[in-house]
Amino acid sequence: MPHTLTQSPCTTVEARILALLLPYHRTTGPAVPDPAAHAEQLRRIRHFTDRGAPVVLTLPGFPCKSPNPEKVLGHLPDEGERLSLAFLDGLCARITETYEPGARIVICSDGHIFGDVIGVPDDHIDAYGDELRAMVERGGHTRLSTFDLRHVHGDLPYDTKRELVTRAYAPTTEELRAQVRTDEETARLYRGITRFLVEDTAEFDGTRSQLQRHCRQRAYEVIARSRAWGALVAAHHPDAVRLSIHPQPAGAPKFGIRLLEADDAWATPWHTTVLLGTGPAPRLLRRADAERLGRLVHKDGRPSHYLAA
Repeated sequence: MPHTLTQSPCTTVEARILALLLPYHRTTGPAVPDPAAHAEQLRRIRHFTDRGAPVVLTLPGFPCKSPNPEKVLGHLPDEGERLSLAFLDGLCARITETYEPGARIVICSDGHIFGDVIGVPDDHIDAYGDELRAMVERGGHTRLSTFDLRHVHGDLPYDTKRELVTRAYAPTTEELRAQVRTDEETARLYRGITRFLVEDTAEFDGTRSQLQRHCRQRAYEVIARSRAWGALVAAHHPDAVRLSIHPQPAGAPKFGIRLLEADDAWATPWHTTVLLGTGPAPRLLRRADAERLGRLVHKDGRPSHYLAA
């Protein structure tokens, strides 16, 4: 039954649903466990619960593997993605225990939107996306679905699709530069993306300082493309609860969510590899670091993760 406005804020169905997400909030500041502090998420959840409909959440991410072999095991999804998909589907299952219509998460794979900027070919991104969908099917994750640039603008070439989406939705570099100067959240994102680009560059014909300057310029393009993708996803799913793999402060329009345990709040399965056996939770580490701590495990004939020695 849809909730009523006479319910206490602590017992409304939308607050109970949000309470299931809050332990996994990836935030830029101290955790805020009170659902009332996340008014935007409550409002969006309420849009579905008022109608007794399944809650839809969108999660931009799962783009492609890092092109740096020092960080990942290859260009296809592995144990990190498998565990993350199981976690997300399980989260939806727990919501169903609280709210019978349940929830579903649309994974909005954004690799194609900026693949040319980060140096990952479109065929690798296609292969990553295809295997990700296969993992969803093999895992029986019926509450998950995927959405990517292949769903947009028909059969046009990827370069054309990127141009159309960017032209329609992306902020200008000048706008982003101004935001980096005046908004701490944008500045933090800019620094994080720049660091990723430096780390993901496997080969560069120049000095370290030249690489950093080059990556700072590219970071603006990555952020612009990401903003464009987020706007396009919002246009396709206007009422959805907006999740993010990036840390978000309490009260932000997006809700940052952790996928796996990691020392680095920016770490994701597609920039790292998984190390098991060091505790109750899997760890996300650079491949070079995981290699020193464990032995490589294969699944389905491919490198999958490391197991602590």
